[in-house]
This record gives sequence, C-alpha cells and structure tokens, in this order.
Amino acid sequence: MKNLFLIAYLDVKESLRSKWFYVYSVVFGGLMALFFIAGVSDSVVMGFTGLSRMLLIFIQVTIIILPIFILITTVKSISGDRESNVLEYMLSFPVSLKDYYWGKMLGRFLTVFLPVFLPVFLALLLGVVFGLFKGGDLPWRMVFLYSSFLFSLSFVFLGLAFFLSTIVKSTDVALGSSFVVWIIMLAFIDIALMGLMLQNRISDEVIITIAMLNPIEVFRIGAISLFDPELTVIGPVAYYLLDTLGSNLLIIYAIVYPIVIGLILAYFGYIAFRKKDLL
Repeated sequence: MKNLFLIAYLDVKESLRSKWFYVYSVVFGGLMALFFIAGVSDSVVMGFTGLSRMLLIFIQVTIIILPIFILITTVKSISGDRESNVLEYMLSFPVSLKDYYWGKMLGRFLTVFLPVFLPVFLALLLGVVFGLFKGGDLPWRMVFLYSSFLFSLSFVFLGLAFFLSTIVKSTDVALGSSFVVWIIMLAFIDIALMGLMLQNRISDEVIITIAMLNPIEVFRIGAISLFDPELTVIGPVAYYLLDTLGSNLLIIYAIVYPIVIGLILAYFGYIAFRKKDLL
C-alpha cells in the first residue's frame, strides 16, 4: 500500500511539472468564473434561474471538453512510460505491478478531477452565498449531485484511458484510439442516435436503451434533471425515462453506472497490463 501511494505521489508531481495541468485548470476555472458572472450575478432571488442557466451551459462544455482532456492526458500514462523506458526503471525497484498500475491511476485521477471539481464547487458555493444575501434557500442537493456527476464522468474516462494505455504499446496509437472513442461517443448522443435509428425502424425502447449506455449521455441527462426534473428540454423521451426509471432512480443510475463501467475498464486494463509483455 505504501508503494501505491508513492507511485501516486510521483505521478502527481510529474503532472504538476507539465503545462497541460495548468492549461486544464485555467480552462475549467475560467469558464466557471465567466458562467458565474454571467449567470448567477443576474439573478434576483437566490439565483436559481441564473444558476440553472450557468449549469446548463457548463454541462454542454463539459460534455465536449472533459472527456477528451482526460483521454489525451491519461492515455499516455503507461504506454508513454513503456516507450521512454521509465516503466523498466520503476520495475527495477521492489514495486509490484499492482501497486504501479493502481498508483498511477490514483495519481492521475487526482490531477484530472480536482481541476474540474474545485472550480465548479467553488462557483456553486459562491452561488449559494449570493443566494443567502438575496434570501433564497441552500441548494446543497444540487451542489452534491452535480459534483457526483462530475466524479463519475471523470472516473469512467479515466478507466477507459488506462484500458487503452495498456492494450497498445505506442503513444501515437493510444492517442488515435482515444480520439476515435471520443468522436463515437459524441456522435451517439441521443439526437444523432435517434436520427440514425429511426431510419431503420428500430423501436424507441431500443434506441433509448442504447443512448443510455453512453456515459456522456448519462451525464447529460442526469445533470439536466437537477434543474429540470421533468426533462422537458429533451422532449418526448423524458416520458419514457421517467416512467421506466423515475426521477430518483435516474439520478442514481447517472452516478453509479459510469463508475461501474470505469471500474470494469480499469480492471480489464490491469489484467492486460499484468499479462502482456511489459517492455
């Protein structure tokens, strides 16, 4: 366990020395600051309308930016160490494959999640404080759930990135694979998926089921449900989702499902890492 935390610490230090970490932090921190100024500050009471508008904009940005940021910065973790012979050097020490793999994943999770989580959490807290001065209520449920959605979305793409990083030996192939996966997931957000499926006369239930297997779509639906419990912005699909899952179960699914998929992908990546030729 000690070696695992040491590997995580080394990975965090390595990330802090690279420029991508600060660009990543500035992008999300700056976006949240702009959305907060434009959204919450325009609100009259509590800022729920402004806060909702801010979250809606940030959801769209997160869907596009967060997955690809995590993929391109993480997919090189193990494949990059293998190419630069860092992996061979690290394994010359009394470090097990298990400690190395999960330590790298823990360290990388801290560096990809905290730059996203902290700006969002601070912005939401500012919205809460602003609302208190206006006499509104504390939306702690929204703050907690949206943070949980960000956690689950970050985790599933972290697991995917480590899986890709272990099954390929070249960083170029790893980066190319991550872009392909990202584009496919974006292409199969519900509108594109439904337009494609309806041409082939596939049942609506099958279409919606396939859409809800996409972690990006799950995050989108779950986040929208926080300030639009009836899901009016997604149209008639809302009736099927709410009748099938219900509001509370939909939120639980949006949090738990990506985490489970991330764990499965990370574990498969560990199996591949343990069984393949490491060098």
